[in-house]
Amino acid sequence: MRFAREQIVLTAGERRRRRAAAWAGRAVLFAVTSVAALAVLAIIFFIARDALPFFRQCGVVRFFASNAWYPTHEPPQFGALAIFCGSLIVTVTAVVIAVPPGILAAVCMSDLLPFGARQVLKPTIEMLAAIPSVVYGFFALVVLAPLMQDRLGVSSGVNALTASVILAVMALPTIVSVSEDALQASGRELREGSYAVGATRAETLVRVVIPASVSGIFSAVLLGVMRALGETMVVWMASGNAAQIPKPFFNLFAPVRTLTATIAGDMGEADQMTGSAHYHVLFAMGLSLLFFSFLCNVAGEWIVARQRRRMRGG
Repeated sequence: MRFAREQIVLTAGERRRRRAAAWAGRAVLFAVTSVAALAVLAIIFFIARDALPFFRQCGVVRFFASNAWYPTHEPPQFGALAIFCGSLIVTVTAVVIAVPPGILAAVCMSDLLPFGARQVLKPTIEMLAAIPSVVYGFFALVVLAPLMQDRLGVSSGVNALTASVILAVMALPTIVSVSEDALQASGRELREGSYAVGATRAETLVRVVIPASVSGIFSAVLLGVMRALGETMVVWMASGNAAQIPKPFFNLFAPVRTLTATIAGDMGEADQMTGSAHYHVLFAMGLSLLFFSFLCNVAGEWIVARQRRRMRGG
C-alpha cells in the first residue's frame, strides 16, 4: 500500500519531468512521421520548378494533344500524347493480367490451402518482389520476346504485350500479399457465423469474406497499379520504345513508349547545362506522372472510405 501511494502521489518536480519527457517523445515521433511528407513535398517542388519553364515556353495543349515527339529536330516537337497512351496501354494490360490470378491466389492461400502450405507458398511468392527489375528485363528480351516472335508470328517480340506480361508478374507479389492479409483480417468469427446459418464454403467466400475484405483488396490492386505505372527498366527494355499510338488502339503487339522509359532514356541526352526545352519536358513528364499517381491514390482512398461506410451501414 505504501508503494502504491509513492507511485500515485508525485512531487511537482516529478510531474514536470514527466510532462517534459512526454512532450519530447511526441515531438520526436512527430518529426519522424513528418520526414516522409516533407520528402514528398520537396520532390514535388523540385520537379515542378523544372517543369514549369517548359509549359510556359511550349504550352500545355501541344504537349498533351500532339503525338509528334521529335526532340532533336529543328525546331523540336514535344507532343507526348503517344507516350501517355503507351503508359496507359501497358499499365491497364498489366493490371488486367495480374489482378484475377492475384486475388484468386490470395483467396486460395487464405481459405483453401492448409496452414503449412500457406506458410511456404506466401514467402515464395513474395520473393518475386526481391528480383531486380533489370533481371526481369533481360528475361523479357532473351526468353519472352523471341518466344512470342516465333510462336505468335509477330514482327517484333518487344511490344506492349511483352512489357505488360512482365509488369504483371512484378505486380503479383504485392497484390497477393496485401489481398491475403486483408482476407485474413476479416476474422474467423465471420466465417463461422456464415457456416452456422448453412452457407457453403464457396458461398461464404463469395458473399461474406470477399465483400468484407474489398477495401483491402482494392488497396492491393491500387498498389499493383502504382508498381506497374512507375516501373522503368522493364518497359525501357521490353516495350519497343516507339513513340506511336497503336492502330488499332488495342493492338498489343505494336511497340510503344512509356513515360518512365522516356525519362530514363532521354535524360542523358538532354542538355542540362543550358536548360533546354528537351531537359524541361522530361520534368514535365515526371510531374504528370506524379499528378496521375496522386489522383489514383485520392480516388482509391475515396472508394475505400465509401466501401467502409457501406459495410458499417449494412
